[in-house]
Amino acid sequence: MSHTGAEPLSKNILVTGGAGYIGSHTCKVLAQAGYTPVTLDNLVYGHEWAVRFGPFVQADVLDRAALDRVFAEFHPSAVLHFAAFTYVGESVTDPGKYYRNNAVGTLTLLEAMRDHGCGRLVFSSSCAVYGLPQVLPLTEEHPQAPMNSYGVSKAMSERMMADFGLAHGLRSVCLRYFNAAGADPGGLLGEDHDPETHLIPLAVEAALGKRPPLQVFGSDYPTPDGTAVRDYVHVLDLAQAHVAALRHLEADAAPDSAPCAAFNLGTGQGASVAEVLAAVKAVSGRAVPHSMAPRRAGDPPMLVAQAGLAERVLGWRPAYTDIKDIIRTAWDWHARERASLRTQEGRSS
Repeated sequence: MSHTGAEPLSKNILVTGGAGYIGSHTCKVLAQAGYTPVTLDNLVYGHEWAVRFGPFVQADVLDRAALDRVFAEFHPSAVLHFAAFTYVGESVTDPGKYYRNNAVGTLTLLEAMRDHGCGRLVFSSSCAVYGLPQVLPLTEEHPQAPMNSYGVSKAMSERMMADFGLAHGLRSVCLRYFNAAGADPGGLLGEDHDPETHLIPLAVEAALGKRPPLQVFGSDYPTPDGTAVRDYVHVLDLAQAHVAALRHLEADAAPDSAPCAAFNLGTGQGASVAEVLAAVKAVSGRAVPHSMAPRRAGDPPMLVAQAGLAERVLGWRPAYTDIKDIIRTAWDWHARERASLRTQEGRSS
């Protein structure tokens, strides 16, 4: 499956889920790095307006015939695989939806890559593969005990990639994100989920008066201020990590190294819910209207990454480490750009 180095690598990179939040930002960074991102997205949760940097194919990763056509037309040298359903609560109530889309979709893609001789894959994984933290910060060696079907589907996908590496020579990098946040400072892209479940966009839009007051789940955690702590990593830092991982695979690491490598992506420091609300107020001058609610079942008090391995191996280090800087990019986009983009999308539909 892997490239021998006898001819130049194609600059075409297949990006599944490239019309989504992290995928679209990564397409921008890919284009800036001299690649041509080829977006494949079914637009169930992605947005056509977010595809700005290369060809777009509206299709599903479960559609093997569509994958065959894409590989035959564009001959990508690698795949960046973002396409997945990501709502943790829904994965508990409808596990079949997540196993079919996330796990079977990944299997369908892997088989297409095998049959078309495409041997490099960067996978959008998650810290959800670890489950409840036994020790913090979380390292890549932490035992995997995912607590929901979403996390299991990501762990299953990682295992399939390792097996395809052993059987077929696939080389893959699994990037385990912590909490993606922020927006493109250039204003072209941002976070636009429906439904929205992430804290920062919910807090920003509550402060803007575009949503009801925010519900804060839990004020009695064993944390400094009683609210849950998470490691927020800027979406452009995640995008840069994908390009670093792609270049790592292109460099053809030593053949005796593991065919599937995994890296945590985070800042290594956490921000509590209360600190996020304070940062929104500091950035915008507007308080976030909110009410307190009981803890949600399964929410750990703290999730913080140890991301030193990504720095040592991939040369990746987050540029955004201050929660206020991350929130400032989100505030600017939600305050100005999102409304106009949604209006354009409504006119074109």
